[in-house]
Amino acid sequence: MTDRFNTIAGWVLFSGIVALGLNAVSERVFMANKPERPEKLGYTIEGVVETGADAGPDLGTLLASADPAAGEKIFAKCSSCHTITQGGPNGIGPNLYGTVGVPMGEGKGGYAFSSALSGHGGNWTYENLFSWLKSPSSFAPGTKMTFAGLSDPKDRANVIAYLKQQGGGPDYPKPAAAAGAAKSDAAGAKTANASPGPGPSGTPATGPEAAGAAAQPQPVAGKASDSNTASSQAH
Repeated sequence: MTDRFNTIAGWVLFSGIVALGLNAVSERVFMANKPERPEKLGYTIEGVVETGADAGPDLGTLLASADPAAGEKIFAKCSSCHTITQGGPNGIGPNLYGTVGVPMGEGKGGYAFSSALSGHGGNWTYENLFSWLKSPSSFAPGTKMTFAGLSDPKDRANVIAYLKQQGGGPDYPKPAAAAGAAKSDAAGAKTANASPGPGPSGTPATGPEAAGAAAQPQPVAGKASDSNTASSQAH
């Protein structure tokens, strides 16, 4: 009985040693004991392009189709800290009436802004508002605002449209497509205006007109003189 027990115990001990050995080998082979992230993750799938989270329409295009009414509904999340009516009081956050286009961290009835905003500089442009609404803590590290932000670009554009509706602001930036078309038209008009034409009086012509003039036969001085002499003798 004792011999049988010793045999079983020996096999159990041996199995444990083998298991520990295999574990150590697997850690070395598969780097399971190393927390570093591999330089290359998995396999590349042909035809799949990785894009950023913000890939999509430009800000001008988003604002051109933004809906202030939808922005008002989203702003309901902000109403616990902010008022937006003209002359409304400051709360946990400042009153937001007439915010678009004004300097950051100033005014607002003497609201005590954090140094992250009061020292940021610049105005609340559409670009700055768009970045702020995405992630206040990333836009101005150290800000007192604890709102996590709006991940959907359309939501951010709608809120900006609502802010402008409530307090005014500058014109929206042009959509990228319209701006590109206007630039192309301007370049075409510049090229057309630069095309050569007949030279002004007293100056040589350029372009096709000059080429045509050069092709016309020119009188020869000697021949013209002989012709005049013959004519006078005939009379």
